[in-house]
Amino acid sequence: MTAEPARSARIRASDADREAVVEQLREAAAEGRIDLDELDIRLGQALSAKTYAELAPLTEDLVPIEVALGEPLVIKGGMHGVKRSGVWKVPPVIHVQGGMGGVRIDFTRAECRLREIALDVRGEMAGVKIVIPEGWTAHTDDLDQGLGGLRDRTTAERTPGAPLLRLTGSCGMGGVVVRHPNFRERRKLRALES
Repeated sequence: MTAEPARSARIRASDADREAVVEQLREAAAEGRIDLDELDIRLGQALSAKTYAELAPLTEDLVPIEVALGEPLVIKGGMHGVKRSGVWKVPPVIHVQGGMGGVRIDFTRAECRLREIALDVRGEMAGVKIVIPEGWTAHTDDLDQGLGGLRDRTTAERTPGAPLLRLTGSCGMGGVVVRHPNFRERRKLRALES
């Protein structure tokens, strides 16, 4: 669990990664969330950053206001389980309870204009399965492993401007799985797009 974030933090940042951070800093200054002096300092650090570890602290305190103010979506697995998939609008905050039947959330066709999504999970008995598109990343360091544990099968490469899924809560007995689409799901997505 701790080895993966340390490894990904050492990955070299690209020009596109630096530019995405610069854009986020400019937006924060335009909203009055940081002043111009702080903007200058952070822009200099962003443009000279060589790794993700150097870029991450520059924007971690700039969680979009929608995350704090949005109406949360609550999904409960209950006895029979629940699936959220297809085309749906992603709110900034989601609360998930696995219950006895489990929950599966598929973000691959979801409409999302947020930079960050707060996802509070309670794996409970049956667990929670989360599918995110390639390019999205998941931050799972604040998630309690519980008895079921966490299986994070996502990559650390985040496409500039793509959402970050910030997971909190507990894996419970059923556990939590976070992954990208598998071969069958990717083939189905390609068929829907054509």
